[in-house]
Amino acid sequence: MDRRTDREFDRRGVLRGGLVTTGGAALALLTGGPAAALAGGRTAPALLRGGRPRLTHGVQSGEVTAREAVVWARSDRPARMLVEVGRRPDLRDARTLPGPVLTPDTDLTGKAFLRGLPSGEELHYRVRLADLDRGLASEPVAGRLRTASNQARDVRFVWSGDLAGQGWGINPEFGGYRIFKAMSGVDPDFFLCSGDLVYSDGPLTETVKLPDGRTWRNIVTAEKSAVAQTLAEYRGQFRYNLEDANLRAFNAHVPMLYQWDDHETLNNWYPGEILDLPQYTEKRVDVLAARARRAMFEYTPTAVRAARGGRLYRKVSYGPLLDVFMLDMRTYKSPNDADTSPTQRDGLLGREQSAWLKRELRNSRATWKVIAADLPIGLVVPDGTAQEAAAQGDDGVPLGREREIADLLSYARQHRVRNMVWLTADVHYTAAHYYDPAKASFKDFDPFWEFVSGPLNAGAFGPNKLDGTFGPVAKFVQAPPHANTSPAEGFQFFGEVEIDGDAATLTVRLRDLDGHALHTETLTPRR
Repeated sequence: MDRRTDREFDRRGVLRGGLVTTGGAALALLTGGPAAALAGGRTAPALLRGGRPRLTHGVQSGEVTAREAVVWARSDRPARMLVEVGRRPDLRDARTLPGPVLTPDTDLTGKAFLRGLPSGEELHYRVRLADLDRGLASEPVAGRLRTASNQARDVRFVWSGDLAGQGWGINPEFGGYRIFKAMSGVDPDFFLCSGDLVYSDGPLTETVKLPDGRTWRNIVTAEKSAVAQTLAEYRGQFRYNLEDANLRAFNAHVPMLYQWDDHETLNNWYPGEILDLPQYTEKRVDVLAARARRAMFEYTPTAVRAARGGRLYRKVSYGPLLDVFMLDMRTYKSPNDADTSPTQRDGLLGREQSAWLKRELRNSRATWKVIAADLPIGLVVPDGTAQEAAAQGDDGVPLGREREIADLLSYARQHRVRNMVWLTADVHYTAAHYYDPAKASFKDFDPFWEFVSGPLNAGAFGPNKLDGTFGPVAKFVQAPPHANTSPAEGFQFFGEVEIDGDAATLTVRLRDLDGHALHTETLTPRR
């Protein structure tokens, strides 16, 4: 992403014509000028005859900061993406901006990278597609987003993960992906997706018998009837979820911060792994991960621009009260083994990412530092007889991947990095963990909280065992009575974070499928 200085864009550029997308200057107003015909404004009726391009899966926005945002769309044929942006819901004040040409090379998906947005405002946008031959315009699809403020103000966001896993897909009789209605109901500024947005290794069947005798009925597509191995099949995992109306409506109104976890590729994978699974004809996980990575870049509104080699770990600043540190615990992961090495230096983040995280945490001036982790710190997450995450359950000195976490926590204490809060999903239940050095075998760190919430629509499990190395105390846990409970049994969860703009307190609410608050913690910042 090219970085331009603020001097190049007027603070009120969206009204004065300074708003641009990468790859082109701002077009004229939609209601007149040479852009009108291209954008589908006052086009002659004759031009609208015949087939028009169509937006197939709604719109999404993401990576919203004080001045920037990404808008995503997909077409049914090659077409030019056009984005109107303005302050008014009716977009009468909007300007039309040229996005990319959507081609089969990206499965007809594309992203417009917006610059020069006004900070601290609710903005409305609308996406159209322009046919490449005759300029015929599609019907528009509208969305909205809120940019971060440069001043201290209230911030609210939600987080969760794990969608369409363990055989539980879109069930119209259940209301589809109902949890997105509940998340939309708290009116968040953005959604932090903690990974497993798709289950590429989770085939669906049309019906599943429930313990009480009812039948769960899935919508099933060709790509969801077997494990994904080809690029087309990985793309189909994302298209499947976007068939749900609740998710599309949520995407149109709530920007996303996206990180990946294992199921975007396959369960518990690590670089260099060679599979011994009969359902996979491609045994090289590195090949599968490359295909999954490309599909993920194509179908999510990330600001990372290189589909190959683009770094997924990043910091997203949302005003003076909040920095979100998006970790990548997959790309640099060590092989799953007993995880008990007394000399291992890394294993989840890798040396380059660890150095980046330390540097950015130390330099952060935000009151709250939210660490978005796709794996929990203190929960034992088995992979057969091996270990998937950091904890291995021995409650002793840090070993294996724990050494990397211990080094980070010690560094944060040494350099007075205050107010870290860890958020994750992964284990398919919800919990609040307080890490207390007084109860830990490793004590060189400041106390901190880790909150767990998920799944969005997948089998519910847990609770997992807590490893005592870093002294976690379970302040709240809600988990199902048996493994792989269906969404119909209600054990689906998301978390809400609210930062008070005046007091700078951070409140976490763990919520259920229908949005009811199950547990609340209010944290006061250390200065």
